[in-house]
Amino acid sequence: MSVSIRKLSTGETSLAKQFDRKSIVRSRLVLNIENEKLVYSIAPVEPPYEREVQLEDSDYGFSEIPPTVFIAEVDGKLAGRIRLLKWWNQFGYVEDLVVNPEFRGLKIGRALLEHGIQWARENEFPGVMLETQDDNVSACTLYASCGFVLSGFDHNVYKAINPSKKETALYWYLIF
Repeated sequence: MSVSIRKLSTGETSLAKQFDRKSIVRSRLVLNIENEKLVYSIAPVEPPYEREVQLEDSDYGFSEIPPTVFIAEVDGKLAGRIRLLKWWNQFGYVEDLVVNPEFRGLKIGRALLEHGIQWARENEFPGVMLETQDDNVSACTLYASCGFVLSGFDHNVYKAINPSKKETALYWYLIF
């Protein structure tokens, strides 16, 4: 297996629509605060359900630096991408990280995230931040294993999308 990661060129932006953003939720993070620190355990979800993250390919206008996109290809096939930008608080921000299902479990997400961390270091940001959901356990465990610290949560951020859904936004930071 040959994996390569390269910067996405301007003419390739349509590639973002080629990723399958569905996954099966089998567990979620259960949050607690111990000694003024946010901690979590992993609990099963019964019954498991399918989730799909909607594609947002917009620049939110927080940065004078345009977004940077790296894509991963495996044997010439599109495997994953990471979209990064300078956030309003001067951190590098992972706006999107996605790996196509057939390439999950091959450490493509980790390779892309490490590429994003290197990008942030090269741009002299104080660190990297990102947001994910409590039912995206595989992403959460990846971020923790790469040194990110769970630093906050928001029970309401997704209420406008689906008021009945009990999904919590989690905010992760890697400070250099």
